[in-house]
Amino acid sequence: MKITSSAVTLNVADVPASSSFLVEHFGFTEDMAADGFASLSRPDTGMNVVFLRRGLSTLPDHQRDTHVSGTALAFVVDDVEGELARLEREGVSIAMPLTPEEWGERAFQVLDPNGVIIQLLDWNASTAS
Repeated sequence: MKITSSAVTLNVADVPASSSFLVEHFGFTEDMAADGFASLSRPDTGMNVVFLRRGLSTLPDHQRDTHVSGTALAFVVDDVEGELARLEREGVSIAMPLTPEEWGERAFQVLDPNGVIIQLLDWNASTAS
């Protein structure tokens, strides 16, 4: 098998709201969009983020009415404190404060307008307890 690209697909109620949030606050580009669909990318993520509107008839019956739940878009960043400060300045509500974990990860989370969890983190093992 040769994988040529990767994407994560998330079902949400309001595709334009989630798409706009990633564009405005995280520098993604909306590559394709149609009614109930948007595909976004950044050259440095190695994957696309795809939003699908709940209820689309093209989705299988068992997925059609589900909403993304328990899934986080996690992005490792160089300056987690700087990103936290920037998002706070932009008025983005912080859902989980910057939290250090015993294994060295430090992370915080925000929610997009559809409740999609976006986690920014770094691996700073030198601060681990």
